Amino acid sequence: MLHSTSSRSKTHVYAAVMAVSAVAAVGFAACLVAGRSEAQPPAARVAAPLPAPLLPITLPGNAESGAVLATTCAGCHGVPGSHNAYPAYHVPKLGGQNADYLEIALQGYRRGTRSHPTMRVQAATLSDQDIADIAAYFSTYEGQPASGKSSASAVDIEAGKRAAVACQQCHGQTGVADAKQWPTLAGQHESYLEQALKQYQTGQRADALMGPMIKPLDSATIAQLAAYFSSQAFLHGTEPR
Repeated sequence: MLHSTSSRSKTHVYAAVMAVSAVAAVGFAACLVAGRSEAQPPAARVAAPLPAPLLPITLPGNAESGAVLATTCAGCHGVPGSHNAYPAYHVPKLGGQNADYLEIALQGYRRGTRSHPTMRVQAATLSDQDIADIAAYFSTYEGQPASGKSSASAVDIEAGKRAAVACQQCHGQTGVADAKQWPTLAGQHESYLEQALKQYQTGQRADALMGPMIKPLDSATIAQLAAYFSSQAFLHGTEPR
């Protein structure tokens, strides 16, 4: 079994974390709009309600079954240097990623709160057990920790390190998440991280916590955060053995 805590305990703990996170996000968003002119029409300030946060799947994952299911993933995630066509960014590393986070991400693609046509089609066919198995496979896939592909300068990496202080509570000091429902960012490809952050900013990834956190950032800060986390060696690829 992959999960050391019981399914019920994991769900309760995560629900509590998300409840606190949602309150923090609402407060953060309130601070952002407080300074706006009252002359702005009320309708322009009303955002569509976000869907309920997704939880890790409570079924135990089977990595062997996941390896079979993940055969269809190898065409992108098993090819070194593979790119998404448009917009262009490196396909993310999955080796060593947290299983709980992978379950949440796949559910997001299945539900449509994460925008990616190919992933939406792939995830739509998966059952909860399939998702748990695939997450188990990638989270236990062995490999050497490595930094992500990046062209960032040392100046950008250092600036990103300073900006990343705000990310430490969920993603860890160097991008290795302690709480398994959050993604590990260390060693992920720079271009993918930048794309993901922009999608939280635009709402293409609907998230009650990440949306308000990323919304006020400028493009330079987003690029610097991606540069920093990419430079920290941890995640690895899942090339066929």
